[in-house]
Formats: sequence, C-alpha cells, structure tokens
Amino acid sequence: MPIRQPIPEAATRPQDAAPPGAFRPQDHVRSVAPSMRAAYAIAEQVARGDNTSVLIAGESGTGKEYFANLIHGMSARRDQPFVEIHCAAIPSELLESELFGHEKGAFTDARAQKPGLLELADGGTVFLDEIGETNPMLQVKLLRVLERRTFKRVGGTKDISVNVRVMSATNQDLECLMHSGRFREDLYYRLKVVPLYVPPLRERREDILPLSLLFMERFSRQFKKPFRSVSPGAERVLSEYRWPGNIRELRNLFERTMLLETGEALEPHHLKLSPRARPGGESTIGQRVDAYLNASLPPEGVPFEPLIEELECALILRASYATKWNQSRTAELLNLKRDKLRYRMKLYHLRPDGGEVARTGTE
Repeated sequence: MPIRQPIPEAATRPQDAAPPGAFRPQDHVRSVAPSMRAAYAIAEQVARGDNTSVLIAGESGTGKEYFANLIHGMSARRDQPFVEIHCAAIPSELLESELFGHEKGAFTDARAQKPGLLELADGGTVFLDEIGETNPMLQVKLLRVLERRTFKRVGGTKDISVNVRVMSATNQDLECLMHSGRFREDLYYRLKVVPLYVPPLRERREDILPLSLLFMERFSRQFKKPFRSVSPGAERVLSEYRWPGNIRELRNLFERTMLLETGEALEPHHLKLSPRARPGGESTIGQRVDAYLNASLPPEGVPFEPLIEELECALILRASYATKWNQSRTAELLNLKRDKLRYRMKLYHLRPDGGEVARTGTE
C-alpha cells in the first residue's frame, strides 16, 4: 500500500483563511471597467442558481478566488461551508483522498475513517482552484459528483450523497488541454455551465489608482508610516505599468513599499517595479538582461528559460548574419560544435530567408 504524505500547508482552507498575498474580499474595490461590470453581473445572476456550476477563468492574481467567495456569499448557501481546494498544491496521489475521504485501512497510515472535503462542504460550496492540474482518473470521479452528487470514499463501497455547489477556476486554457487529451471533454462542459472571465488588471486600468489607494492606506496604517497621497508622477508610473502579476502584484508592491520606504506622498522613486513590464518593456534582450543584472530582481521573479532562449536566438542570428549564414563559420564564431548549432537553429526555426523566429512562448 502507498504511504500517504502530509498535505502541503494551505492547499485546503476554510472560507476565512487566505495565504499571504492572496486577493481577499477586503481587497475589493467596486470596478467601473465594463469588463468587470460584466463579471459582477454574471456573479450576481449565477448566485441565484443554487447548484449551477461555474468555471472562473483568468490570469494568476486577478481575483478568481474573490469571485468564488462573492458568489457563495450572495447565494442561499452563504451560511454553509465554503471549502477551497488548491488542486496544484496537493500531490495527485493525495488529492482523491482529500476530496473524497478514506476508510480505515484504505492505505498505509489510514488508521481511522476520515471524511473528505466534499462531505465537510455538504450544504455549501466547493471551490476547485487550478482544476486543470487534476489527473484523468480524478476527473472521472469529479464528473460523477457533478452528475449524481454521490461518491465513494477511498477504499469504500458505500455511495455517499452530498448537496454541494461546485465552482472551479483555472489560469490555463482548458479547451487546449481538452483537445490535447489532458482534460475530459464531458467534465469540461459540466464545469462550464456558466463561464466567468476575470480580466487582467492591464485591461481595466481604471481600477489601478483606487486599488493603490486602498493598499497604501492599509499598509501605511499597519506599518505606522505617514504616506497619505500618491504624486502625479507615481500615478503615471502605476497606470502605465503592465502588471503581469495583476492585483496580487499590486498588493505586494504596496506592502513592500510601505514597509521599506518613508514619506507623506508616494513618489516614482519609491516604486521598485520590474523593468520588463514597464512602458517600453518590449526592449532589446540586451537591455532586459542588463536590467535584471543591475537592479533588484522583480518580486514576481525572472522568466529564466524564455530569457535564455531569446538570448540564444539573438546571438545565433547576429553571428549568422555576420557570416552570411555559413554554419561552419557561425559555429566557430560562437564556440559551438556545428551539430549543436544546427540543433538550436532547428529548435528555434532560424532560417536564412529572413524568417527569424517562428515560435511562441518566449516573451
């Protein structure tokens, strides 16, 4: 029998708990952006459907968990449990046991019967975050829950009925996963009875300043700092930045800035933002590498592999043009063996006909 390891901390949590940096209900500023007004309208309508499944899509950090909480809070289930399961944070071999529970002796260390999170959420809402990370076997069992509202514990034979609403979220393209065979088509359509899209912050710039003021007020009070206003220059920096980490990145920026900086008015020099996502962020590879090496690394991290790939492409192209696409001379110029050069040229689709890089995913 397999030995079950402890579940990672914060992989599952009740309604009022949230990890550091999460977009929480108190982070909410009612948006005036048309795309967000549409999302709120869908949330308000779907809250009236007691069992209707909702699939919340959007980039990381946009507030998908907030919308799940919002729908639950407006629904008739508001006084019942809201249970969140982060599917990517729990090893696949443990996720089934966490969801469905297990019987005594079902596996090593299963010394007692344990109810699953679906049972604990009976009468309320289950929120499956990062649903795209589930394996095919678990997807079959989730489909049964959605269709019949029944399941069996791991190692059990008895059907257990539950009355739960299932909401799920993803920052992946589930249709892509479905067409590649990694996500079940029938489950996809059962989850997506009502789709709700949460737009990224860069598509609703009207919200940047109100959210900034909210976070500045909160963290300046928490850290006993005198910040009270945002200068026009800082407003411009905040409004023009691309916010790849969305609201989570904005919140973390203000927590860090209020902790480390001082002043009454927030100025541009207080804001330590990633050079990659600033206006004109589509800079040359050399400028981006230089920025990463000569400034503080951005809080969201460095896109290491795409950056290395782009650097390789740029160097191979420059050497190829210098040698008029003579592969032997190019390889010598780059101190590469010719077969390694040819492998990289094939990998990056580099051709002497002017087609430089015919691939995606290296932003």
